[in-house]
Amino acid sequence: MLKRAFLLAAGLAVSSLTGLCAAADAWPSRPITVIVPFPAGGGTDAFARPLAAQLTKQLGKTVIIDNRGGAGGNLGAGVAAKAAPDGYTFFMGAAHHAIAPSIYPKLDYDIQKDFIPVALVATPPQVIVVNPQRVPVKDLASFIDYANKNPGKVNFGSAGNGTSHHLAGELFKIQTKTALTHIPYRGAGPALQDLVAGQVDMMFDGLGSSASHIKAGRIKALAVAAPKRAPGFPDVPTAAEAGVPDYEVSTWYGLFAVKGTPPEVVERMTAEVKKALATPELQANWQNAGSEVPTMSQAEFGSMLAADIARWRKVVKTANVKLD
Repeated sequence: MLKRAFLLAAGLAVSSLTGLCAAADAWPSRPITVIVPFPAGGGTDAFARPLAAQLTKQLGKTVIIDNRGGAGGNLGAGVAAKAAPDGYTFFMGAAHHAIAPSIYPKLDYDIQKDFIPVALVATPPQVIVVNPQRVPVKDLASFIDYANKNPGKVNFGSAGNGTSHHLAGELFKIQTKTALTHIPYRGAGPALQDLVAGQVDMMFDGLGSSASHIKAGRIKALAVAAPKRAPGFPDVPTAAEAGVPDYEVSTWYGLFAVKGTPPEVVERMTAEVKKALATPELQANWQNAGSEVPTMSQAEFGSMLAADIARWRKVVKTANVKLD
């Protein structure tokens, strides 16, 4: 009897293991959703949509982008955190989500506890851009002079309170001793639309979303907030070259899985993203958007996130940034 019970238990264990392996091998068996926590047309979209199209080709199942803008990227993050951890919902986080814990007293998600880092997707620099019709300047030095002669009259749009766009502007104000007025939007896309339309004067934007407008001459790039010039934009100086030393604001976009997602699914998606980023199509797309192609491992991405949260906490405290 004992031998028969043991064999039965062993058989059930093997059967369960076989079922799990079969389920993993079958993934994906239906469309996958990637929640983008900003309105369409922003920097996150500039990288999420081409990536989704490439993953659709590789996986043989449609990868759908679901834009859930609002609250500086926090609304969509909260929705994603509550999604079923079945491997069919992912989240495209951004540098904003490393800043949010230091800005918002209460969030309905925890970027470290509620998500699993899958892959770093893009690292475009922030770029200082102006509407040339509203702000008649030729370079960053003349812009600073113009802003100082018009204190409080020059405004900058952002993706919302507490976003990297907002913090980049606050840091710029501190380092250049300029008085700029912050105008928060519900995402970088709407803010950029108003910049192009001449409703706001300037932005500290991710280069990915501004790239096409810069190339078309609709807005003017004064400098990138990075230690070196951006790929595809060799004529745009760094902030240091333009006269503002140490002004660097990194931005990034990364794919996350919902906590509890099967490890084999996370591992497979990590590999698929790496494969997608190696394609000539995405490499050319990333260069046109001013971003290098990341090579971080999944573990390195997680470590980078933790370090970024700590770094922004210090910046927020030093700059005494408050929600408008």
